[in-house]
Amino acid sequence: MKWLYKRLEMAWGILVVIFVLGGSGLQLFHRAIPANETKTEKSFIRWVDFDVTAEAMNDALRYDVESYGQSLHYNWIELLAYLGTRYGGDFSRYRSSDLDALVQTLQNGAELSALTGDMKYYPYYLEAYSAVLGGLAGPYEIQEADASGAPVWVGKYGLKAFSPIARFFPYSDYDDFGAARSYGYAREHLGHDMMGQVGTPIICVESGRVEALGWNQYGGWRIGIRSFDGRRYYYYAHLRKNYPYHKSLSEGSIVHAGDVIGYLGRTGYSRTENTNNIDEPHLHFGLQLIFDESQKDGNNEIWIDCYELTRFLSAHRSETVRDPDTKEHNRAWQIKDPAVPTGSLSSS
Repeated sequence: MKWLYKRLEMAWGILVVIFVLGGSGLQLFHRAIPANETKTEKSFIRWVDFDVTAEAMNDALRYDVESYGQSLHYNWIELLAYLGTRYGGDFSRYRSSDLDALVQTLQNGAELSALTGDMKYYPYYLEAYSAVLGGLAGPYEIQEADASGAPVWVGKYGLKAFSPIARFFPYSDYDDFGAARSYGYAREHLGHDMMGQVGTPIICVESGRVEALGWNQYGGWRIGIRSFDGRRYYYYAHLRKNYPYHKSLSEGSIVHAGDVIGYLGRTGYSRTENTNNIDEPHLHFGLQLIFDESQKDGNNEIWIDCYELTRFLSAHRSETVRDPDTKEHNRAWQIKDPAVPTGSLSSS
């Protein structure tokens, strides 16, 4: 993986600018600037620490969903950005009463733009949290069973993203982002490991396009999927030996949230393809934020801690069915996501 090697080059020509907001603990880290670059480069976010709790995301989304279609509709990301600004990004301080008080203030006639007008870092948190959460909720259609068990299309508004682990399949996890890794060289773990059984169906979290498919010595068989707005790159690694991917996939494939994209395994840590060198079967799930294409590969990559995000998504897991002839798992219920180009129906 190119970016793993390139992180070693960050010792040269580094300029780190740190802004600290009073006692709030807010820190914005600007990326390393090689000596041959000018200071007139375009402005974009260069670092995000995402620690919004699953509880805060659930509470904010509930206000969004319950107010949808009403004259006063609360945008869950804006609510979280307001709280993030107040907390200096530290959601260990989150209390549901803070969110309730904000909503009550809005119900009493206050405008969010007025409340945030003097908040210097609100635009930062709004853009950062929009980059993480922007494609996860909204209107969509999904199949459900009618009284006879036949599938019917139902229009919904709410969470349209899914957990990376299929429904009814067990897994365990903990917050391991930043833990030490030593294969190849000493480095930090920039993803989230979800321990499970070999062959567990791996689910596409958000609709997007397959950008990478194949072997990587660190991640083994892996898939990289880019969101349609270009802001999020989802990385699924250590997939099953011999049969890592859903047969329908290739680079460039369009995938829908909830599709089966592959199978959990323990491949990786080898230059030789199709090698099991990972001790415990698990999915390495990573999320990279991209505010500018220069951040896609190299020194400027932004990977966030996904632990709270996977907790948030755990209540929305895609149900799958196994084809006894092909042994392939497919989603049980199709989805129509407005983010997906017209006419692209799920194939898994």
